[in-house]
Amino acid sequence: MDVIVDKFVSLWKISAVRQNFHWFFLAISFLGSILKELQLVPNTYFSGPKSFLNVYLVKVGWGWTLLLLTPFLLLSNASLNRSGSFVFRRLLSLVVATACWYVCTETFFYIENVTGSCSATDADDVRSKDLTSKITCVRAGFQWHGFDISGHSFLLLYSALFIVEETAPMAYLKTASLSTLPSIVLSLLYISLNALVIVWIFMFACTSVYFHDPAQKLVGTLCAILAWHLTYGVWYLHQWSPGLPPVRQLKPQKQRA
Repeated sequence: MDVIVDKFVSLWKISAVRQNFHWFFLAISFLGSILKELQLVPNTYFSGPKSFLNVYLVKVGWGWTLLLLTPFLLLSNASLNRSGSFVFRRLLSLVVATACWYVCTETFFYIENVTGSCSATDADDVRSKDLTSKITCVRAGFQWHGFDISGHSFLLLYSALFIVEETAPMAYLKTASLSTLPSIVLSLLYISLNALVIVWIFMFACTSVYFHDPAQKLVGTLCAILAWHLTYGVWYLHQWSPGLPPVRQLKPQKQRA
């Protein structure tokens, strides 16, 4: 287990990897969109919305992110700074991220609703015109066509960026003197979170090559990058915020004779 932890720690300690992680997703979205428009990727198990990963992971993706990241934040921050106010302040990053996720996704739904219209066959065309919201349209058995910003692109990228930011202290926890149980729990959580990032990258690629129009995916991707930048790149630099994850180098304790 330590070997796996060390591999992930070594990867994220490379500044070029961390600083350009969002560009990696943008590249996937751009190239995937080209492949989709040119229809160069054949349909697979993951081209349908009912794949196992989509139904049981992506559909409740934010829940999985919080489920694993909450105990990690609690243990890692408490190990680096035992101040209750500090730990509470850092846990507020979960609240802020959840608020960003909720506001953005609800905004996406609103935009799709106000830009769309209900469509049907010619026989039902008169009836469908009376349905002015996506919910009523779909419930009536028709299709709603609006600007459907890719919620998957937003969720998967924002979750990945959020996880990478908040797991950064693991590189310094390796030098801290932790008791056996917290160390094992942190390692298991850290490995699970990185495995989740890998799944999010894969599903982001599937979204890019199988679903949505290029503009819809681009807007969802840019919204995720903007939410991440405004928090970790701007707001969290100030004192009146949850603050950045503690990444100060811990000095190894001297061995006793």
